[in-house]
Amino acid sequence: MMLASGNSSSHPVSFILLGIPGLENSQFWIALPFCAMYVVAIVGNITILHIIRTDHTLHEPMYLFLAMLAITDLVLSSSTQPKMLAILWFHAHEIEYHACLIQLFFIHAFSSVESGVLMAMALDRYVAICFPLHHSSILSSCVVGKLGAAVMARGLLWVSPFCIMVSKMPFCPNHVIPQSYCEHMAVLKLVCADTRVNRAYGLLVAFSVVGFDIIVISMSYVMILRTVLRLPSGEARLKAFGTCASHICVILALYIPALFTFLTHRFGQHVPPVVHTMLANLYLLVPPMLNPIIYGARTKQIRDQVIQGCCGKDP
Repeated sequence: MMLASGNSSSHPVSFILLGIPGLENSQFWIALPFCAMYVVAIVGNITILHIIRTDHTLHEPMYLFLAMLAITDLVLSSSTQPKMLAILWFHAHEIEYHACLIQLFFIHAFSSVESGVLMAMALDRYVAICFPLHHSSILSSCVVGKLGAAVMARGLLWVSPFCIMVSKMPFCPNHVIPQSYCEHMAVLKLVCADTRVNRAYGLLVAFSVVGFDIIVISMSYVMILRTVLRLPSGEARLKAFGTCASHICVILALYIPALFTFLTHRFGQHVPPVVHTMLANLYLLVPPMLNPIIYGARTKQIRDQVIQGCCGKDP
């Protein structure tokens, strides 16, 4: 593989993404459900955005956060899935060096943004259930906008050093990444230099971002649970639990495979590569697909709009 001219920080012209090592003979068929999930993610999230944009009654904190989540899901899925399908179907394994770094940036930055939006949605549920009379004053449009901006800024500022540090490091002759996309730890393993600072920074970002978000989400739901259990009506308790159930499902769908992928890169030397690679792919594909389905099915206003648009009549 040719190297770009320069000094010790010279970088390769491109990397080779293997796709799903160990399942080369089945990759064509594996790509079919991946493609279907990607189409559902794109159509579903665009539909959610269109409904929220056109229906002014939905310009409330819950739906504004849902719109932020839909935008994040569109960026996350579109930054990886087209290239993944090209690898699995057309054997387009090569990815240009700068394109790899851009993909790395989008994956980690918007994974952080998605985690932050889920945290903000948990806070919204907490305020709506525990302080229903003050919900609109506590979470005004201005506050929602500031929360969204803070979550976005956190993702961009925390992740930018990943690309900067990696771009200044020399790479070994091996430019093969045994995955379907460029991920920080996978790229870092190809560096021919001391990467302890990079690894330490990666751990710092992961635990400070995800750790903080999980703590806030957990505390919010503990307070919600305490408030709901005090409600006198069983029907009211059931409705409150139902409101939060969809959010919890989305949280689990994001964090479980994300943490598995993160920990496997560092401590899971005995995890079969095919298992790690498949879960790494699903981590970036399942949440963007599930979010519009779960929220569309659980949210009456959105569900009614979809039915009206599909059937041409009021639900």
